[in-house]
Amino acid sequence: MTYETYQQLNYGWMAFAAVIFLVLLKVTAPYGRHTTSKWGPQISNRLGWVFMEAPGMIVLLYFVVSNANSQNAVTWTLVSFFLFHYVNRSFIFPFRIHTKAKKMPVVIMLMGILFNLVNGFLLGSSFAWFSVYDPGYFLSLKFILGTVLFAWGIWINWDHDTRLIKLRAPGETGYKIPHGGLFKYVSCPNLFGEIIEWTGYAILCWNLAALSFLVWTVANLVPRAISHHKWYRSHFPDYPAGRKAVIPFFV
Repeated sequence: MTYETYQQLNYGWMAFAAVIFLVLLKVTAPYGRHTTSKWGPQISNRLGWVFMEAPGMIVLLYFVVSNANSQNAVTWTLVSFFLFHYVNRSFIFPFRIHTKAKKMPVVIMLMGILFNLVNGFLLGSSFAWFSVYDPGYFLSLKFILGTVLFAWGIWINWDHDTRLIKLRAPGETGYKIPHGGLFKYVSCPNLFGEIIEWTGYAILCWNLAALSFLVWTVANLVPRAISHHKWYRSHFPDYPAGRKAVIPFFV
């Protein structure tokens, strides 16, 4: 594959994300609190998370390991950051959430698999063939700023995921108004943290694939946060009026 072809794939993928963003602003994706059987067969929420999230890192690792001789410490560090997120998202987070009996539509799982396969392919092929990092990159502003944002975003994401998990005791169903931390400002600070995280990663990698990943992250998470925000407002008359959906003081 030539670099020109690779560029076209990334630009096309980002254009598709823009279309999906507009669709998701109109159509609420049926998972979590929005799950509905109208979208066809369903699968265990936990299994769905595992099947949906794991393929991306497997594909990325395939490309990187297949071209291991061309990699250096910088590349492996960037790959390890990606794996750090996805090991948690694939194999730890699904078993922390108190949603044992919940289901997700199989079609949503399949869409998630496609999303992660494409992103894993684009990132993996970039690391394998197109992104070359000098060892001095560790001292660059891109690496330092990207790492700080990535770590900050993960901390926000994990901290507020934990706050949400603790709202519901094991075996308990139903939803409550979350408080504390950045919930003071937004309904979905966990999603805000993930956007910051992948913004940091795009700066860290400084390639088209990481930018594509960030574009898709925004395209998926901003509409989801807006849907959650509307749901909270419709179900809780005393919901804090000053909160935004995902970005403090803005959206």
